[in-house]
Amino acid sequence: MSKIEVDQVDPQSGTTLTLGTSGDTISIPAGVTLANSGTATGFASIAWQSTIVTGTTLSAVAGNGYWIDTTSNACTITLPASASVGDQLIFTDYARTWGTNAITINQNSLNFQGNTSPNPIYNTSGQTVNIVYSGATQGWIPVSDDDVVLETPQSYSIDFLVVAGGGGGGCDNSGGGGGGGMRTSTQTVNEGVTITCTVGAGGTGGSGPNSSGSQGGSSSISGTGMTTITSAGGGFGSGGSNDGGSGGAGGGAGYNNRSGGSGNTPSTSPSQGANGGSATSTAPGYGGGGGGGGGASGVAGGAGSSNAGNGGDGSQSSITGSATYYAGGGGGTGDPAATVGTGGQGGGGAGNKTGTGNNGTSGLGGGGGGTQNAPQTGGSGGSGVVILRMLATNYTGTTTGSPTVADDGSYKVLTFTGTGTYTT
Repeated sequence: MSKIEVDQVDPQSGTTLTLGTSGDTISIPAGVTLANSGTATGFASIAWQSTIVTGTTLSAVAGNGYWIDTTSNACTITLPASASVGDQLIFTDYARTWGTNAITINQNSLNFQGNTSPNPIYNTSGQTVNIVYSGATQGWIPVSDDDVVLETPQSYSIDFLVVAGGGGGGCDNSGGGGGGGMRTSTQTVNEGVTITCTVGAGGTGGSGPNSSGSQGGSSSISGTGMTTITSAGGGFGSGGSNDGGSGGAGGGAGYNNRSGGSGNTPSTSPSQGANGGSATSTAPGYGGGGGGGGGASGVAGGAGSSNAGNGGDGSQSSITGSATYYAGGGGGTGDPAATVGTGGQGGGGAGNKTGTGNNGTSGLGGGGGGTQNAPQTGGSGGSGVVILRMLATNYTGTTTGSPTVADDGSYKVLTFTGTGTYTT
């Protein structure tokens, strides 16, 4: 091997000096120090730009570091349209104002953290973002960004069914409880969002002369970036000469020409429940009204030989893969000459003349049935339910509250009968 000993090598002409030819390997022995007093390009180094970026846009060049001042405006940074493995870029919050005016990274068709969208947004004051290109699959990856989070969160669609607790039935020739409010929703949710599912309890039945039951508890879903959906508890069934309570579906009235409670309270579109049945007479044989259901109003209680009011039917949903009724109203009851009202489809409890009113079905939000006289009590409303349905490929398995998880073809179905969470 030949050896050349010189103190300096200069180009024969011009200012460009070439070492070797394409394909050659230039080896630098261990222990050798390369001291750079000039400008190096093509190496894994960063050339910090002396100009402070204050504009609304920047077209970044690989290998550069940029000071980004967003004091006056936000800034969108467009990454290079092509990149090589190892290319590096650094962006630094020059004036600690990104928390007020954020920077947005335009990926320019290349992946960022493995995804083509959405564009990353950095909005932490004092932040520095250091990204390196890893190749086509993952694309640009932050090796330091002070967040350590996925800046390109993905989203997917989830179907929701939210049923509140049913209302309790009344006592003393009474109305049945209304079915829990029933609402549906389909929403697009980002990955990493914790969805809180709150399940309302059923209302209690009336337990004394002329006493009404209590309204059922509300059920809801909520999470960051989502529209909160709340279903109101079923209205109480009235005891004695009183109006039924309003709620998701209205509770049935007691006797003496009283009115059933209003459904869909508070108002939503589409309606979350129907009205409770009224009571039409104080004559012998009077009967209380039936509780309203998710899909049909309770039936009015009649006079003479007429029946007490039946509970209104609930509404059907196939979110689990099978058509199921939810939020049926409870049946009313009356004196010995009247026939008790039946519970509506969807878990409504029937009325009872000789004992406690029948309870609404838990997990369906059915209203409780009324009872004739104290010391018997009206039936309790059934607890509500929250159900989520999503593609199995999107299901993360991250839950609290022990929901039931079932398969329906290519879908996962999560059923919460108690409060819990699911993280997307």
